[in-house]
Amino acid sequence: MRVVFMGTPEFSVAALEAVHAAHEVVCVYTQPPRPAGRGKRDRPSPVQARAEALGLPVRHPVSLKGAQAQAEFAALHADVAVVVAYGLILPQAVLDAPRHGCLNIHASLLPRWRGAAPIHRAIMAGDAETGICIMQMEAGLDTGPVLLRDTTAIAESDTTASLHDRLSAMGARLIVDALAQLDRLVPQPQPEDGVTYAAKIDKAEARIDWAQPAAVVARQIRALSPFPGAWSDSPIGRLKLLDARAVEGKGAPGAVLDGLTIACGTGAVQVLSVQREGKRASDTEAFLNGHRFAPGTMLGDAP
Repeated sequence: MRVVFMGTPEFSVAALEAVHAAHEVVCVYTQPPRPAGRGKRDRPSPVQARAEALGLPVRHPVSLKGAQAQAEFAALHADVAVVVAYGLILPQAVLDAPRHGCLNIHASLLPRWRGAAPIHRAIMAGDAETGICIMQMEAGLDTGPVLLRDTTAIAESDTTASLHDRLSAMGARLIVDALAQLDRLVPQPQPEDGVTYAAKIDKAEARIDWAQPAAVVARQIRALSPFPGAWSDSPIGRLKLLDARAVEGKGAPGAVLDGLTIACGTGAVQVLSVQREGKRASDTEAFLNGHRFAPGTMLGDAP
């Protein structure tokens, strides 16, 4: 089929490669290059970089609301558009242009976690499982009928980074399956019950409140790893905590019990990966070789 691919971050790259291997990708749409790095030079998105390496034509309009942009999209005469973490709202004229419409690869089990940050929110909420839905797009936010879905368990060791990679690969496989049987798939409307919204992560959510139960703090740490990274103040400056598990322990919230095991409102968290400002992340054992807190040292705002 003639496919228009629309995506931007690293999450979308596996799907681009899979669709390109199976179909004719007539154009790739992605977000415009953004300033990045120390020099703040414009850097193409991961999807643009990969598409160019594959020899595919790339477009990065700032908007698709204009008549010219919509006419240029329609002129591609696509059979279908595959959309995954693109970053722009698609006007109705764009949704209607491909013969089979636009299919979205969404990283949750719809209708749970519609919206911008489904992977983070699933971990943060303590969900037992998540997955991928191939959805027929419509004007609403992730409200369209689902063509295919697959699930994966969320382990207690999963961070957003590990779940991101697993779901990216799953989405690539599932979209190829969906395209192969597109004429035979029956769209299933999403149920009205169970709708939740995965709001974009606000950096204010990254500050750890040690008065929360240990399970909540551990999920926050894993959900915000690697970005933006849950953090706490310490005697040696701000620490970004990138992996942790809930363990038994008792003490004043924010108190170091042993090594990097920190007391919470109930229980404690054992930090497994940590990063000082301006330094690289390291496992806790390597961190403690150079920075060991005495038991009772307080992190955060605890007295």
